[in-house]
Amino acid sequence: MIRFHHQFDPGAMKLLIFDLDGTLIDSRLDLVHSVNATLRHLDRPELPEDLIASYVGDGAPMLVQRALGDPKDEALVKRALEYFLDYYRVHKLDYTRAYEGVNEMLEAIRNRNHAPRQMVVLSNKPVKASRAIVEALGLADFFLRVYGGNSFPTKKPDPQGVRVILRETKVPAEQTLIIGDSSVDVITGRNAGLWTCGVTYGFAPHTLIEVPPDVLVDQPGELAELLR
Repeated sequence: MIRFHHQFDPGAMKLLIFDLDGTLIDSRLDLVHSVNATLRHLDRPELPEDLIASYVGDGAPMLVQRALGDPKDEALVKRALEYFLDYYRVHKLDYTRAYEGVNEMLEAIRNRNHAPRQMVVLSNKPVKASRAIVEALGLADFFLRVYGGNSFPTKKPDPQGVRVILRETKVPAEQTLIIGDSSVDVITGRNAGLWTCGVTYGFAPHTLIEVPPDVLVDQPGELAELLR
């Protein structure tokens, strides 16, 4: 179901900025397994899947720090992050898939007969992993660019990355929609003056209650309907 919190014209959007994890791809198991492999490596107990999934969204350093219980030991966090990134680099596509309906949704948006739209990915996941996953899952052709958490000096919800994208695409903020599964994306959009769309099928739908986007959708097909 499509639910508007603030009315706007989705048909007027010329640029779509997509989050990756929990929005386009279901990477939950690979992230969970990589975190728990890191914890095992450090002789720490594994964590439940739902808890680890709730830590996703602010980039790999924050994910690892939260999984470790926010320790003050910076050397431990650095060692854990290095192990996590090395493990995830190898295992990032073990179970990760595009959500059902994502390909069809992107195809429908791309094949729109009038006012073609530009689409980019802006993730807090490291950029090399983000691009490799998008490429491996056959999604790369839909996007003008894929940006990751280390593409810019700051990560979402800081608006710096979005502002660079707006300059590159020459699209004004008021004609841009950011689409994501968590409050991080909504706050990013607000910080940059964009319209915001939340998807409830991702990792952090509860955060969209705390920070409501302009519009909510429950499945990828509804995005195509919203933007037709």
